Amino acid sequence: MTYLPFTSIFILISTLSFCVGSQAQNKRVTIVIQTELGSIEAEIDTLRAPITAKNFLKYVDAGHYDGGRFHRTVRMDNQPANKVKIEVVQAGVDPNKEKAGFTPIKLERTTQTGLHHEDGTLSMARDGPDTATSDFFICIGPQPSLDYEGKRNPDGQGFAAFGRVVKGMDIVRKVQASTAQEQKLTPPIKILTIRRKF
Repeated sequence: MTYLPFTSIFILISTLSFCVGSQAQNKRVTIVIQTELGSIEAEIDTLRAPITAKNFLKYVDAGHYDGGRFHRTVRMDNQPANKVKIEVVQAGVDPNKEKAGFTPIKLERTTQTGLHHEDGTLSMARDGPDTATSDFFICIGPQPSLDYEGKRNPDGQGFAAFGRVVKGMDIVRKVQASTAQEQKLTPPIKILTIRRKF
């Protein structure tokens, strides 16, 4: 019987441990947004947008989006006052849980993360920099004006992209096309649950 030298065994175990550790570290978190119109799957980028991803997943794990809603649709025909047009749908937590939210987070600019507002990108809604809490939006088509130095927001800081839809963009487009009064969805599209996919 042939035995490996102790040093070879040690190197083999170390290599395997490193590989397993790297896979765990690089594992993307997939979430499922179950709406009354159907389900949307998205990958949350915990590596490139760690602050924003952690914040979003905190709300997911606490169940704050259960009973939430898509409440806003921005289409080419309902933003007459904006010179720079965008196309997004915006969602929020259960209205009864809005006051039970967490502390606003630091803005992770697209220049820091390398993520951009492409078709299906998930990003955090905000007012000023470092004000994002729980509302998020999904891009329909590429939206470069929402990146850092984009022209949509007067401060030029852009928004914090943190994930992307991998399945269910047809549902996102159904939400966008739903009945609205100006940009307010009437009625809102219900979010039944948002859960991690294991």
